[in-house]
Amino acid sequence: MRNALLTFFLLIFAFGVFAQSGRVKQSTEEQAEKSRPRIVYFPVQTNSETIKPKPTPTPIKPKVDEADDDGEIIRISSALVPIPASITDMQGRAITNLRIADFELLIDGQEAVISDISRSQMPVRLALLFDNSSSVSQAREFEKNAAIKFFRQVIRPEKDQAALFSVASVSRLEQPFTKNVSQLVQAIEYFPKPEGATALLDGIVKAADYLKGADGRRVIVIVSDGEDNVSDASLEETVKSLQANNCQVYIVKTTDFENFKQNGIRTPNANVRFLAGERRMQEIGNQTGGAVYSPIDEAELDAAFARISAELAQQYILNYYPEDTAQSGEFRTIALRVRNKKDLTVRTRKGYYVPRTYQ
Repeated sequence: MRNALLTFFLLIFAFGVFAQSGRVKQSTEEQAEKSRPRIVYFPVQTNSETIKPKPTPTPIKPKVDEADDDGEIIRISSALVPIPASITDMQGRAITNLRIADFELLIDGQEAVISDISRSQMPVRLALLFDNSSSVSQAREFEKNAAIKFFRQVIRPEKDQAALFSVASVSRLEQPFTKNVSQLVQAIEYFPKPEGATALLDGIVKAADYLKGADGRRVIVIVSDGEDNVSDASLEETVKSLQANNCQVYIVKTTDFENFKQNGIRTPNANVRFLAGERRMQEIGNQTGGAVYSPIDEAELDAAFARISAELAQQYILNYYPEDTAQSGEFRTIALRVRNKKDLTVRTRKGYYVPRTYQ
């Protein structure tokens, strides 16, 4: 009996231990589960808006200037060659009703395509070169007044800009580009007394370089007797600079004006110096599609500036894109005709230099 009771108590004790062991194991697993960290995803917000992932953009390689073998910077730009053209009838009246089909453009003698044509819509970037050397001391005030009138006639403040250079032993920029006519007038009125030698060709080259890169029609107007006695640039180098920078040049030659004031006759003695100055001015005007005016009095001086102003408003601008940009730096001749219309005078530039650009 005693043995039976002992066995019974041992069985009860063992069962209790077994049951307790099971409860401890279960409790441990539950605690482990509860102790595991829970990952909760929240949207990142800024200014109350959820930021959504964006695809990484493909980098865009910017266009930059490149250099040639000599290290010279070559601008990446179009190879447009503007061709200004003034068309007049036998009476000198401007013809203003022509269309692109009326023109025939020849480049080195071969017919070329004109891409488009415009009139006076293009803005003007103008540089006025005022000879302020001792050789042009006569009638200085009349010349200054005529130039002031010209600025007031030609500059459209909403489109155009002009700059002013003085020319003597050296050339100096008196007024940078501005559309403010009052600033240009003030710069002319403050000109010092004429003195020194004349470096006219150097001044023209400097103005052409100043206009380089300017948007619109590039025009140089020169008020001078055409004499030059100290320039480093030659006539050939000057014309090349003008052609390469697409500049059109008008000259108001003051020799006849000053001679008439002194002697009462239009044309001075045809000495070597006079003839050299005359030839320089005519060559520059012809090569760039401009013109030379030789007034003898105040009325003709005003009329010369008025004709330049009118021509800039009436001329055609033909745009041509060369196909041979690989031959950069070479000179190409220009000839322009009006089809099926006789007795018209066509004045335009005589050539251009193939632009040094990459397409």
